[in-house]
Amino acid sequence: MSKRIYIIGTAGSGKSTAVHAFQVWMNTQGFDAITVNLDPGAENLVYNPDVDIQDWYTLKEAMEDTALGPNAAQIYCADMLALNAKEVGDTIRGFETDYVFIDTPGQMELFTFRESSKVIVEEFGREDAMMAFLVDPILARTPSGFVSSIMLSATTQFRFSIPLATVLSKVDLLPEKDLEKILEWSRSTDALNTSLEEESGSPIILASSEFFKALENVGAFRPLLPISSLNLQGFEDLYNEIQMALEAGEDLATD
Repeated sequence: MSKRIYIIGTAGSGKSTAVHAFQVWMNTQGFDAITVNLDPGAENLVYNPDVDIQDWYTLKEAMEDTALGPNAAQIYCADMLALNAKEVGDTIRGFETDYVFIDTPGQMELFTFRESSKVIVEEFGREDAMMAFLVDPILARTPSGFVSSIMLSATTQFRFSIPLATVLSKVDLLPEKDLEKILEWSRSTDALNTSLEEESGSPIILASSEFFKALENVGAFRPLLPISSLNLQGFEDLYNEIQMALEAGEDLATD
């Protein structure tokens, strides 16, 4: 059975470009991968999806049919996923492929916090499924922004209860000093708390040390995997992380 990787993250975190880049990287390694777009409002995608939810319905059509505004129509479309889950799943299963990269809606709450998305995960299959949460490097440059990103990643993991890799995307945008700082925060709660103290001096934030330790104990706080969709940096490491989670490190066999 093909492995399904859901690409999740806040708006602007680079989900669509990461989907495209990972497919390109897979092809260079001799593996086959298809792409799935679950965003009914996506325009000018950088890849041509093999399966596109817009073949079933679009945001524009939803607005016209329901007279809803764009925000309400986005929620309407997110819930429509459940009604089309089986048909979309059957279409995906019609492909003989190693990997399925699933591009989730631009606003992550439309996928992460809607019950319809759990229907999608169940229909597509939990076995051999994993999520990659993309951390926006611009947000993560400050200690508080980094913490916000980690908490969103942890929430996503708790919501779906399938393996999750936390990825720092678009690292080509970061100065080397900032990249090293963010990666250090992801490796050391002590370093993170020191930076939080320097940023705000708030005793409430400092008291969160035990909270981070708790996240660490359940696997929600872990070293970030830095990637760049521009030059394909880090995709081998992300691939290895997926293999460790889904195959206990066993590599895919190529023809």
